[in-house]
Amino acid sequence: MTYIQRLSFFIFIDSWLVLAAILVSSFLIKDELEIFSFSFTLSLIVILLVHHFLSFQFKLYKKVWAYASVGELISILKVETFTILFTVIIQQLVLDEVFIRYLIVTWMLNLLFVGSSRFCFRWFRDSVLNKTNNKKRTLIIGAGSAGVMVARQLKKTNEANLLPVGFIDDDEKKHKLDILGIPVLGGITKIEAIVKNFSIDHIVIAIPSLNRTELNKIFAECVKTSAKTQILPMLEDLVTGKVSVKQFRDVQVEDLLGREPVDLDIQSITAIVTNKVVLVTGAGGSIGSEICRQLAAFYPKQLILLGHGENSIYTIEMELKERYQQSPIEFISVIADVQDERKMMSVMSTYRPDVVYHAAAHKHVPLMEENPEEAIKNNLIGTINTAEAARWNGVKAFVMVSTDKAVNPTSVMGATKRLAEMVIQYLNTESETKFVTVRFGNVLGSRGSVIPLFKRQIEKGGPITVTHPDMVRYFMTIPEASRLVLQASALANGGEIFILDMGQPVKILDLAKNLIKLSGFSLEEIEIEFTGIRPGEKLFEELLNENEVYEQQIYPNIYVGKPSDLFIQEIEELISQYSNLEKEGIRNRVIQLTNREQVKTKLSVPI
Repeated sequence: MTYIQRLSFFIFIDSWLVLAAILVSSFLIKDELEIFSFSFTLSLIVILLVHHFLSFQFKLYKKVWAYASVGELISILKVETFTILFTVIIQQLVLDEVFIRYLIVTWMLNLLFVGSSRFCFRWFRDSVLNKTNNKKRTLIIGAGSAGVMVARQLKKTNEANLLPVGFIDDDEKKHKLDILGIPVLGGITKIEAIVKNFSIDHIVIAIPSLNRTELNKIFAECVKTSAKTQILPMLEDLVTGKVSVKQFRDVQVEDLLGREPVDLDIQSITAIVTNKVVLVTGAGGSIGSEICRQLAAFYPKQLILLGHGENSIYTIEMELKERYQQSPIEFISVIADVQDERKMMSVMSTYRPDVVYHAAAHKHVPLMEENPEEAIKNNLIGTINTAEAARWNGVKAFVMVSTDKAVNPTSVMGATKRLAEMVIQYLNTESETKFVTVRFGNVLGSRGSVIPLFKRQIEKGGPITVTHPDMVRYFMTIPEASRLVLQASALANGGEIFILDMGQPVKILDLAKNLIKLSGFSLEEIEIEFTGIRPGEKLFEELLNENEVYEQQIYPNIYVGKPSDLFIQEIEELISQYSNLEKEGIRNRVIQLTNREQVKTKLSVPI
């Protein structure tokens, strides 16, 4: 329908409605104004003309009445009120008499007839079109401003194909009330029953202020149902128009396991990074690449991306160059293996970095159990090569990324990382370079994380393989871990082992169940198999052993461990002898070494 056709339609409808109101008023108030008298005809013409004129002025003919609300009702009220007031003036001037009862009844009937006609469009959309479109019956969790915004947008648009039928809110004052014609059905604990009783197909969590604990509580109730659960984008993105209601996103495991972001001490990080030369080893890996992204935001003079895999280094280099193409940062890619001592010395002497973040390591526990000599070469000797090259070339700070598996290690991977920590602590006593270690647990989404494996298994229809029903792990998102690594480096005095607060440990079995539900399946559809603990694994991981604990945080979510025993002479002997040992001999030697008494002598590994 064109604008002219639409305008003609509304003028035609309004003319008949206003005429009907005038006739009914005259019939009801017979003793005041006779039909077809001069007074009646004058009033009719004035009311019709003024009504149409004011309808143009208040843009009633431009409004989309399928989305009518209180604002449109107020506009109709203004038009009809001013129309009657103008008629009062005309009657007084021309007739010298005002038919007040007749005009009051006409005003009321105009409001009723015109208002009802407009809101019929909305009723038709909500009651007829929504049913014929087979929209999914949707429950909105949160009856606050965000939830109301979601409900209003869902009622206005067909794009999301969702029909809001109820709110959930723990505020008992809202229970049994209607918002936008949608009832508030109860609190969080009633979700399962409400979904069943109201045939809910879809759940939208619309509480932007939720913390992780509250979200987990809500999600735990949602997974008891068969309804698909999604979450609202950031409220500011909705308000600014960056996203719309059709862009509800699925709840991610990161939402359930992550924590509230910690504000960084920007000034302290700026002091060690901005306009400085920074080198990152393992820059193509999950943690290394994210550290590079975080570092680039502080505008170092040069950011050196060092890694063994050319494809991963190329990928992060292209990403950073595209993102910071207008910045003065010089991104330099170096293909190198930390096991190559001459290459590492050459890189350090060529670029003379101010800070080194050492993220290169072999991290896969079962693979390192089968290849223990590679764990020694990469995790231990590679760290020594990189650290010694940094020391000899005057690097101001060296930060090694470590793991919770280095605490009381039962695996070759964990043991070699623990020995590398000892080397770093020792070198700090022998150098002007500040050598520190940052230790944390599993990161969500990393290449070695169990989550990508679970997702692939779910895509294939299962089963999901879990090693043990009681297996627990600490988890942290990659961006959070990387931010805290940068913050820890800014806090370094030298020699510390910084431990990132990983929150509460998570049962891997619960993680698998949540991923199944998040993927839209039931536990009956995707089977979970227990395969047994793999070589080198423990049921749980510690971030600190008994002798390392300082209970007080030195910064939100960052602890510092006490100095521990160093086995430098034994490390030197291990490096000189491991190539002559069998796999089992190497495995036993590195694990036993990390559990011995303190022996502190000078490191003499040649570089």
